[in-house]
Amino acid sequence: MNLTNYYWYFQSIIPVRICDDIVRYGKQLQDQMAVTGGFGNKKLNQKQIKDLKKKRNSNIVWMSDRWIYKEIQPYVHQANASAGWNFQWDFSESCQFTKYEKGQFYDWHCDSWDKIYDQPNTPSHGKIRKLSVTVSLSDPKDYKGGELEFDFRNMDPDKKPNIRKCTEILPKGSLVVFPSFVWHRVCPVKKGSRYSLVIWNLGWPFK
Repeated sequence: MNLTNYYWYFQSIIPVRICDDIVRYGKQLQDQMAVTGGFGNKKLNQKQIKDLKKKRNSNIVWMSDRWIYKEIQPYVHQANASAGWNFQWDFSESCQFTKYEKGQFYDWHCDSWDKIYDQPNTPSHGKIRKLSVTVSLSDPKDYKGGELEFDFRNMDPDKKPNIRKCTEILPKGSLVVFPSFVWHRVCPVKKGSRYSLVIWNLGWPFK
């Protein structure tokens, strides 16, 4: 799929008060080690944990509160239209509140799957991830490193990497929306803590 825009951002759009409320709420909930799709929900042994942390090392909390969606979803719709994607989507998965401490990161990956969701009697059934959103909840003065980067080689592994840092969302309350098949990573945090919120938005498979 050829894209004119690989991502669309809104700078300092979510009020600081809301960002702080999400962070405060996330810290009150029990976190868990983040995993990747290949590991699923099974209990991991020490070798599997070690292998996983070579790819992804962060802690997450799941949220499904309506007030959070109400703050974020309008910008997903706006970005979808403004960027010219016009993807059909109609459901958002649980919000992933992520904590990156010093040394934590998430290496290159894309959010989309190679198969549709097979979850009968749920809003996800038969759908795929189409649009991802990341919200910056931390003040950039509170951490170093942890940059969100995109690789714009357009899913062709034979092309040379075309990496760009998404510096536009460094200000607290900024967010970026991008097609879920676009490759991206979170660089290691060098100092402090970086908090973010990620939401995946689903729709029917592309024709």
